[in-house]
Amino acid sequence: MAIAISVLDQSPIYPGETATEAFAHTIELARKAEELGFRRFWVSEHHDSENTAGSSPEVLISHLLAKTERIRIGSGGIMLQHYSPYKVAENFNVLASLAPGRVDLGVGRAPGGLPRSTQALQQGIAAPQSLTEKLVELDSYVNNRLPENHPLAGVKVSPIPPSPPEIYVLGASKDSAEIAASLGLPYVFSLAINGDQAAAIEAIQAYRSRFQAESGRTPQALLALSVVVADTDEVAQELVGEHKHYKIHLASGKKLTVGTLEQAEEFGRQSDEPYTIEEKQTEVTKGSKETVRRELLSLQGKSGVNEFIVTTRIQNFSSRLRSFELLHEALKGVAAGI
Repeated sequence: MAIAISVLDQSPIYPGETATEAFAHTIELARKAEELGFRRFWVSEHHDSENTAGSSPEVLISHLLAKTERIRIGSGGIMLQHYSPYKVAENFNVLASLAPGRVDLGVGRAPGGLPRSTQALQQGIAAPQSLTEKLVELDSYVNNRLPENHPLAGVKVSPIPPSPPEIYVLGASKDSAEIAASLGLPYVFSLAINGDQAAAIEAIQAYRSRFQAESGRTPQALLALSVVVADTDEVAQELVGEHKHYKIHLASGKKLTVGTLEQAEEFGRQSDEPYTIEEKQTEVTKGSKETVRRELLSLQGKSGVNEFIVTTRIQNFSSRLRSFELLHEALKGVAAGI
């Protein structure tokens, strides 16, 4: 079974760099991904962050569509809890009209920031909908299939593109897999957040077994993961260093994963409730071309997934680009085209 490779870029701002430089790297990486024949290039959404520049995926996607020619460009993902599904549908229908057949709309469950930025984004919202309710509306708006019994029946999302944006549900748990399955939407499990391969396989199996075929779609499961490829296993390990992430457990039962201890502590302070922080080693598939090829083929065999969305966090940008070139070389013969 062929493997398709896609890219998720978070526009990281490393020490000594500016947001302008971070975006320039994102543009160059998107062009490289297209040159290498990767399937799609996604950008993330983070708020109130000094470490990532991408707070507005829609704007960045528009620019990337103009800077590339063939590769699919999308969000990984839009944090729908903050926004009107109608407005998100309008934004992405504009993008899909500008670049027909090239736009993906990945939707995430996380807030994409700390409690303070969530409050700022949701200011004035009196009765928030659940994510599932918002996803149902988003799917209806994007495809202009709002039910007749909906309070806003008859409203249209303009413009109507030749090919609507494709919606993907992003998550890192069985719960998110079940939401995607119940709505008949494609699903992306993030091993970059939840490094438990057994949990990923269980979630994907649940997704496939509970997928609602009434949607007219077929199940489509993808895996997102961190990958670093270098000339040798030893060099790859040096490039990775110590990759850690931190899970905040709030007394209310809410859990969230962030990239640094400082972010975790600040999230806990802003949440204004008791919390604990769990330090975890981030799962990174790393090594030489041969090592990474072997590990990805093994993971494909276990999960049945034929597309990986790869993120590569390396401070030196030249080494980051080289990692993707080596990944392309590693999968020659088993890589699927765009």
